[in-house]
Amino acid sequence: MKAIVLARVSTEEQKDAGNSLPAQQARLHNLIDRNPHLLLVKEFIYDESAYKENRKKFAEVIDFIKAQKETVALCCDKVDRLSRDFLTGIVELEKLRREGLVELYFASDAVTRIHKDSTAGELFAFNMMLSGAQYYSNCISDNTKRANEQRRRNGEWNGKTRIGYKNITLENGKKDIVFDLERAHLVKKIFELYATGNYSLTTLWQEITKMGLGNNKGEPLQRTYIQKILKDPFFYGMAKSQKHGLYPHRYEKLVTKELFDQCQDILEGKRKSPTKCASKPFLFKGLLRCKNCGCLLSPEIKKGKFIYYSCTNAKGNCKRVYVPEKELLKPILSVFEQFKSIPDQMHQDIVDELRKTSEVEVEFHKNQIERIRAEYDRTQKKIDNLLDLRLEQSITPEMYDKKLNELKDAQHRLNIEMEEHTNADHEYHTHVSTVISLSKRMGEIFESSEPEEKRSFLAFLLQNPTVSGKTLDFSLVSPFDTVLELAHCTSWCPRRDSNSHDIAIGGF
Repeated sequence: MKAIVLARVSTEEQKDAGNSLPAQQARLHNLIDRNPHLLLVKEFIYDESAYKENRKKFAEVIDFIKAQKETVALCCDKVDRLSRDFLTGIVELEKLRREGLVELYFASDAVTRIHKDSTAGELFAFNMMLSGAQYYSNCISDNTKRANEQRRRNGEWNGKTRIGYKNITLENGKKDIVFDLERAHLVKKIFELYATGNYSLTTLWQEITKMGLGNNKGEPLQRTYIQKILKDPFFYGMAKSQKHGLYPHRYEKLVTKELFDQCQDILEGKRKSPTKCASKPFLFKGLLRCKNCGCLLSPEIKKGKFIYYSCTNAKGNCKRVYVPEKELLKPILSVFEQFKSIPDQMHQDIVDELRKTSEVEVEFHKNQIERIRAEYDRTQKKIDNLLDLRLEQSITPEMYDKKLNELKDAQHRLNIEMEEHTNADHEYHTHVSTVISLSKRMGEIFESSEPEEKRSFLAFLLQNPTVSGKTLDFSLVSPFDTVLELAHCTSWCPRRDSNSHDIAIGGF
């Protein structure tokens, strides 16, 4: 059987914890050597931190597997090495597994092989490991979010430096943003000239180009860049995050808020009075896409009361088909009924199986805690050595302060990570118990909700909903999909008696 190797790291901490790319490769080569039926044909090795669009790298793996005419063995060190993009990447891989096109081998995990004929117990353990990996990835994301929130509270900016400003490094080693004295006055001139009302964007561009304003390479600015400058609130003291909106930054202001507003008035021609949104609370508004062309489906009201959806046909590829909202709801309501029909005993079986497979999670968190403690101790030794160097006057006070801050920040991050792993096991079980309880009451919760609440519920529950003709196609967000699949598995749940029955997972 052809075998491919996938190894990746995403943080410096993982490299230092024995998860470096060479370490993973060595374990994977050893795995292949222990399985003579495997023949290594290709390796996918990459540092995820160097690829912001990691999905492109994982897509290469999927494309390679699809291109083969036989089953391929995908070998990874651990489940969490597969992909950071669990919601879509693993879904594609799972489809290939079910079709018998790929088998998964793991060198350092409790589950060592997953294939087309894996038992329900093996698949459940695998899914739990995926959930654990996703949880850990989410924790890292939370840490990053908290760090960014603190930066915003401090008025710091991490994005691209605006024209008229430049990045500098202070004597203490910290970064800062200050005026670019060669160009700041010319950027301010853009606002002052435009506020007079005597310039169009084109004539202003021509004038400021004559004055010598250019980009970082000394080349003239594009005309469209002038409008971008005029609309940028950074120049009057407000940084703009695409996700979090405006927040005051701590750097020097280039123009006043009054001057900025004058320019906005001229750009808009006049202030437009805000209008109230007359939008109806359509259940699927903004949620559905056409499976044929990818365009959104838009809602319409016919005969004053009937709601229909149809493809906007923005690309001109589709024939307009109108689908009643009630028809689109039918497969979703059917899923709610399937959840409701799951016997209480089967819910308990799922919880019991979780207890059996939780050993994998316990071991995972135990290993992570040991790694964090070892890294914390190494960092503390560096701090002690740094103090010795300072007392010996081998380094300057500035160098000492810079390095000490870096090491203390590293210890602070480790403390946060330690706390999360310590609490993870309890939170994990609480989360799964809540999911199982909630799943059975989905239909009841949906029916008792207001229209806008129903829409929010559908937006949370449905994953990649598309419409082909008049048929709604969707999958459930994890872990509800796993609960439903396990509950309907005939080869699982040993306590099921002769009165138990299967519920087909259909309609979506």
